[in-house]
Amino acid sequence: MSNELINAINTHNPFQGRLVVRSHNVWEQSFPDVPSLNAHASEAIYQAIEKVRSGQRQVVGITITAERGLGKSHLISRIRHQLQVDGKALFVYMSQCNDLNRIKAEFLATLANSLNRIGSQGVSQWQELATALINEAFNKTYTPQQLVNQFPGALAKNPKVVEVLRDKVLGIKPDLENPDILTAILWTLSPDPAYERFAIRWLTGNNLPQSKADSMGLANVSADDKEAESFNTVRQILDLVSDYKPIVICFDEMENDHCNEIGYTAQQVTAIFAKDLYDKIKRGILLTSIFPDHWINEVKRLPNAESVVDRIGEQVIDLKHLNSDDVVALVSRWLEEFYQKQGLKSPYPTYPFDEEKLRELGKERPIVRKVLQWCAENFRVTEPVVEPVIIHPVEPAYHQQLTALETTIEDYMEDKATLAQALRLSFSAIIGETIENVKVKEIQDIQTRAADRGYLDFRIVGEENGKDVKIGVAVLQDSGGRIVGATLKRLIRYEDFNLTRGCLVRSKQINRSATQAQECLSKLLSSELGGEWVLLKPEDIKPILAVHFVMKGREDDELSEQQIMDFIFQKRIAADNYIIREILSDPSGQIPEDAIDEDSENSKPHLTPIVDTSSVGADDLFQES
Repeated sequence: MSNELINAINTHNPFQGRLVVRSHNVWEQSFPDVPSLNAHASEAIYQAIEKVRSGQRQVVGITITAERGLGKSHLISRIRHQLQVDGKALFVYMSQCNDLNRIKAEFLATLANSLNRIGSQGVSQWQELATALINEAFNKTYTPQQLVNQFPGALAKNPKVVEVLRDKVLGIKPDLENPDILTAILWTLSPDPAYERFAIRWLTGNNLPQSKADSMGLANVSADDKEAESFNTVRQILDLVSDYKPIVICFDEMENDHCNEIGYTAQQVTAIFAKDLYDKIKRGILLTSIFPDHWINEVKRLPNAESVVDRIGEQVIDLKHLNSDDVVALVSRWLEEFYQKQGLKSPYPTYPFDEEKLRELGKERPIVRKVLQWCAENFRVTEPVVEPVIIHPVEPAYHQQLTALETTIEDYMEDKATLAQALRLSFSAIIGETIENVKVKEIQDIQTRAADRGYLDFRIVGEENGKDVKIGVAVLQDSGGRIVGATLKRLIRYEDFNLTRGCLVRSKQINRSATQAQECLSKLLSSELGGEWVLLKPEDIKPILAVHFVMKGREDDELSEQQIMDFIFQKRIAADNYIIREILSDPSGQIPEDAIDEDSENSKPHLTPIVDTSSVGADDLFQES
């Protein structure tokens, strides 16, 4: 056996840290797929897609039941990648819900971010949809890439190009209630990352800086009932998508330790929401994955269980445990990919494992995760050239999350709940430590009345130079002046919320025209209140988000909470983090110089308007190259 092969095996373990398919793995081809595993389930889903495509059915509800580790997310990843190849449907994937009372608003954000993923034509699914709308309205056959390439020239020729396109498309979509949805979708064709990012941000339900909203022709919405407004937007987007292609909507890993305000569990909230989608969607497949006991003991015990089950559980598909052939096929496929990446040839498909041992393992009818775990623990040869490196059990999962955040960090920079939860975990990990002269003693919820709920995130209780310190933390990424003002107004009410210091965590400047917000900010940063504004930057929050996601998925990785806290402590992920240290440090009283100016004149288009736009056609806007 060559030393090269032995060294590769002893220094690179392809199974380690890859026991679990996470949400980012569903989108990326990062796990080898074995199509024969649970082929009955994927075939049923493909058949449902064909029935919807051919008009035999409008909507199909499928529930996948399987215990943890049996391959639900592997299956969903297979569906996603097949659709990316054949383009037969658009794909939306939701896993986890931070606030069960706001699942509609969270789903709108999920929908917008999912459709921003690359589809079957090498561009985002939003850009596919925008192209389909333009082609139908103008009776053209543009490709998405053509429109993306020609968008800057069209915008330079006519600054109202999006308005012209929107009005033409509205002619064929007269039932659309909110034309701004079309406007935002058409803006996704812009190759300028800023405009595309603002369009997606608006589509997720977040407000834009007023100058950006005005320049893009989008109205910021301040709905009293954001949940209802979000569902209206979801329904209209799904109507537009359904006129173009079926849509596959997957709910996966919707476990949550909490209940909503009326006592429903995460699985029950998800099932009810999926049922509501079923009733509203024109063409699509609703795919829900759930543990069997949750399906029986929670969903089937809902007050309106029959109507829910009849819709989302039209087909209930159980995933199967592996047999001996499955185990050999799974391990061979993973090893094949590993040796290809290493540029090596193995003596036989299961090397260095004995095929008979794998077959014996298969007789135990294992789950996928247990097989991969066994492989991770036994991937070695008997004649090591180098000593295997001993790593912390949390490290592989942490680095997997960190790598995923390299491409997904922007999805979370507007997500107050996730950012606040991640910060809170890091502070919890340093309880008992003294950092920046503050000994951290406790992390607490801030008790508020209903009118004050949702603005302040948590309180850090500690001791600084012999004195008690209570730091109230508010993560605030909204652009709307009203929400910014309302948050800052509460952050300076030290007596009401039992604070000695208020800390704003934010990446963006505060609009100069937001008078109340500016007044409250001045008070916060004054020497009298001694508050702080800590700048939020992607590179600083990434490691904190990574350990937060590891903590949320710890059961899948078979990690304990203590192991993760120990990892945070050992690697000083919290103790040496800029944001953590700045929140605890002596306040500077300064506005961060590097805060993003979303109203910067430099980011606005400087274009010369044309005189008459009424008779502009598609050929005037997009010229064939």
